[in-house]
Amino acid sequence: MFPSHENYTKLFDALSHPMRIKIMGILSEKRRYVSELAKIMKISRPLLYMHIKKLEEAAIITGSYEISKTGKTMKYYEIQPFSIHLTPELLSELSKTIPIESTINVLQQSEVIDKC
Repeated sequence: MFPSHENYTKLFDALSHPMRIKIMGILSEKRRYVSELAKIMKISRPLLYMHIKKLEEAAIITGSYEISKTGKTMKYYEIQPFSIHLTPELLSELSKTIPIESTINVLQQSEVIDKC
């Protein structure tokens, strides 16, 4: 089955921010728990969670809970295998699955945001 434009849109959105690309680079070395990842990134955990949410929605990372030796619950994140081979042909096929109404709604939403 051909992947949907929605899946690619989530993937492109997830990888559209430099901080999320940095998170992916760190997780490519090994899985990390939230506090460790926030410390490495030098950002707050709430900000980290905002970026992690985008990566999880794109299904390129997953989180799992584990109990440490001290009894503390820790959430670890790791990269899920994925591959992107972006070609003009792929974009052409994806574009055929996007209704015109959908693109008009996105344009109207971005115009509203630009006016704010």
